[in-house]
Amino acid sequence: MFVLIVILILIVIILSSLLILYIREVHHLKSQLEQLEAGSQMELTTNTRNPAFVQLYQKLNYIFSGSHARDQRYIRSQNQLKQSISDIAHDIRTPLTSASGYLQMLKDCTDSAKQLRYENIIEKRIAELKDMLEELFLYTKLTSEEFSLECRDTAVFPVLSECMIGLYHVFEEKGIEPDIRFEDEALCVSAAPEALSRIFRNLINNALLHGAGGLCIVQKGTTLTFMNPIENAKAIDVEQIFERFYKADQTRKKGSSGLGLAIVKELCLRMGGTVKAEIREEQKLAITVTFLPGHPLKGPKSPEKNESERQRGIQEEC
Repeated sequence: MFVLIVILILIVIILSSLLILYIREVHHLKSQLEQLEAGSQMELTTNTRNPAFVQLYQKLNYIFSGSHARDQRYIRSQNQLKQSISDIAHDIRTPLTSASGYLQMLKDCTDSAKQLRYENIIEKRIAELKDMLEELFLYTKLTSEEFSLECRDTAVFPVLSECMIGLYHVFEEKGIEPDIRFEDEALCVSAAPEALSRIFRNLINNALLHGAGGLCIVQKGTTLTFMNPIENAKAIDVEQIFERFYKADQTRKKGSSGLGLAIVKELCLRMGGTVKAEIREEQKLAITVTFLPGHPLKGPKSPEKNESERQRGIQEEC
């Protein structure tokens, strides 16, 4: 009987000691949590080697680490959004302010030659503003989960030719003769024609607006590479080039929304394709788009005659 009483007393002492230890550990944890609540980035530590407490602290640290990472991403996202809004507001305000200034000059001008020059400048600024707003609207649509594209077998070469002809006057103004190399002019890919056209226009416009002259387009399989010389390869971050509002030209003097390549990326992804950028041959930016293969069209229409007629028409207008 005496032995049993001693054993019970020892058990009570051990349990009491453990209880006191656990109460102290709970208070220790509470203190650390209060510090975290106050903004501390500390890692939780335990004063005991009890496996249950060790596992508890590890789990809490894992949860708080993930929460902190999400908070940091949210803060970065909010800062990027604020910067993006500031950038797009600046981009929109620039041609608007310019057009407003030239409109005032036009009102006060009596020289017909100057009036014509001012009118042309105003038209260009309004066109820049229109393009920016259209790209902003399109990008907003693309980032919506409800937006979808209806892909079908689409001939690539006619769509590209249409885009090149539409920008013929820009190539002529800049004195650029594009180099187009197609290994298969009958190539068909799975794509929405309007989206394919937008991708090509944006890539060509990017080369014309930010390039240093010259444009080479190479087709191999379902891959097209748009390559153009650039002035400062080190200023371009190929990892960020497809992010919204990204601009290597931080002076923001060139009239663009900074959404052109972001739209290219979104459209490619929506159609199951890919896009990447890299610096080649020292001072050349190469943007490569790859599409899902399509089936050859039955009785493909040859665009030579229509394209030739359009070319002559554009040349006569210019």
